[in-house]
Amino acid sequence: MRTTARLLAGPALAAACVGAAAAPAARAADPGTLTLSPSSTTAGASVTASTTACGRRGHGTGDAGSLGAERFDLAPGAGEGATATAAGRFTVPEDTDPGTYMVSVLCDNGSKAFGDLVVRAHGHEPSGHVKTGVGGSVGPDITQITAGAAVLAAAAVGGTWLLRRRASGAQG
Repeated sequence: MRTTARLLAGPALAAACVGAAAAPAARAADPGTLTLSPSSTTAGASVTASTTACGRRGHGTGDAGSLGAERFDLAPGAGEGATATAAGRFTVPEDTDPGTYMVSVLCDNGSKAFGDLVVRAHGHEPSGHVKTGVGGSVGPDITQITAGAAVLAAAAVGGTWLLRRRASGAQG
């Protein structure tokens, strides 16, 4: 019985290792992924959508209706075999609010692909002084500097007094 278990343990362990090694590769080539470029943009921008889900020489129809855009067509793009992509373009409507929107594709072969597009607000990129609470990006405030210096001075005087008192108590 033990000999049979030992004989089966080797092949079972090898199969488990091969299966574990193949799993990440299968996920990496997930045909259900829709790549959006750029993946983060502003209203009014043009976005390219591409996927391998449609297969070689595949076509599809994209749906960006969640952000108010028209449907768009995907046509064969670059690559060969498993890396062949279908690609299409759409424009983010000018009145799109900032947020994350799902874009989907239905391929002629029946496959589907999904991706998220982040729409940022126009003109809200930080410029000038930014109040982050960390300091260094806002000009000096004399009142706060004076108050901080007074607290440090009081701590130094109090610490010196305690040390001298303790030192004089140890001698007596």
